[in-house]
Amino acid sequence: MPWDNNTGGGGRNSNSGGPWGQAPGGGGPRRSGTPSLEEILSRGRDQFQGGLPGGRWAIIGGILALIAFWALNAVYTINPQEVGVKLRFGRPIELSNPGLHFHFWPVESVERVTVTENQTTIGTTGSGRRNSDDGLMLSGDQNIVDVRFSVLWAVSDPIKYLFKVRNQEDTVRSVGESAMREVVGRRPAQDIFRDDRAGIALEVQQIAQTILDTYELGVKVAQIAIENVAPPPDVADAFDEVQRAEQDEDRFQEEARSYANTLLGDARGQAAQMREDAAAYKNRVVQEAQGEAARFISIYEEYTKAPEVTRKRLFLETMEQVLGGSQKVIIESGAGTGVVPYLPLPELRSNSNATPR
Repeated sequence: MPWDNNTGGGGRNSNSGGPWGQAPGGGGPRRSGTPSLEEILSRGRDQFQGGLPGGRWAIIGGILALIAFWALNAVYTINPQEVGVKLRFGRPIELSNPGLHFHFWPVESVERVTVTENQTTIGTTGSGRRNSDDGLMLSGDQNIVDVRFSVLWAVSDPIKYLFKVRNQEDTVRSVGESAMREVVGRRPAQDIFRDDRAGIALEVQQIAQTILDTYELGVKVAQIAIENVAPPPDVADAFDEVQRAEQDEDRFQEEARSYANTLLGDARGQAAQMREDAAAYKNRVVQEAQGEAARFISIYEEYTKAPEVTRKRLFLETMEQVLGGSQKVIIESGAGTGVVPYLPLPELRSNSNATPR
């Protein structure tokens, strides 16, 4: 047999075992002292039965490490601007306010949602893409306007925000753009340019909020801010000409109104002055008439008391008024006889002119 002559000799003292130190049918160890396979397995069992060196502390350390790893994953922190949504097997169970919290990891997990106000800008220069047509819209009077506006929104329901709609910001962008197109399409271009921007922004906010509520996005639209409205670059020059013409029209109309108001004010002033003059004339005439009537009544009362005296006094006063300015000298008959040889008429005239009436 091959193992009978393994050492190269065939004498009696040579090893009659196999190449591993034992005969094919035997079971004893080699005489040279090399351990057999059964001895190796036996020694291994004895060592394991006696325990590993330091094995107990290694197991304890491993258990503590696992506990620490689990604790690090089970404790979480929510920032002040966030709200946490605790999930159990992927299903939301409660909300977590800012602060330190605990959950049973890995059975439970947490999704964080930022609840601060977000701004989504829509328009040619604000959408983040060059040569974008987001802001080009057709108005109700068939004009094309380029609108740049922002949607200011915040998360109101974190659970709906996470699980109802995918790509939430893109949804807000699409809804805001759609609402703006709807409102601009019903209005003339002049309203969006300057006449009614506030009304358009409010209407867009209401429509966008209604659509987002229908989607159950869990978002509250705080404001629609219209930042800039301009015509497309291809027709900007023509639009500027139209704007200048409208401004000139407004200026001419304002000047005409100012001139009309000036004329109207002058006419009203003259009318008021004429009314005042008429009232003053009326008052003066009435007062004079009343004074003459009162004077006549007083004279009449005196006349009734002494008719002859009053009649003579009236006659003398009347003759004085009539003959006071006369250039003639009247001599009463019977005042003297004969002819006066000399009558100083110039002195009489001067004396009559110097004498007060």
